[in-house]
Amino acid sequence: MRKFATAVVAGGLFFGGMGVAVASSEHRLTMQTPGVSFVGKYQWQPTDKAPSGLRVRGDLYDKIPDDGHNVYLRVKIENYAWGKVKGVQRKAVKIDKVFYDGAVLKTKEVRMQVCLDRGSLQPDSCSEERLFARR
Repeated sequence: MRKFATAVVAGGLFFGGMGVAVASSEHRLTMQTPGVSFVGKYQWQPTDKAPSGLRVRGDLYDKIPDDGHNVYLRVKIENYAWGKVKGVQRKAVKIDKVFYDGAVLKTKEVRMQVCLDRGSLQPDSCSEERLFARR
């Protein structure tokens, strides 16, 4: 009976560990709008790791290098104001950042867009807003 109980506990730990590995795996992420694109991966950091938020890694591309406009990644964490991760004209910028709410232990919601900064006279051109929600 004791061997059976040990086997059941070991099996539960094994399959539980597989579930954690699957839950924290990386997913592909592609966002684009005319003039800018972001290609990379994202994953939710485990809740026992600080900071526990959405980790985004990839490249932010200026696809029309001679237009004179900058590119940026627009991010909104939980209910805070929108923030920017700026790109560079005529170049690709590597991004490796964790977006998190410092006021809570577990960030549950992040919204993201890629945008082309067209200056002060024209509105910026942004991709559709993507919502990343932790289950």
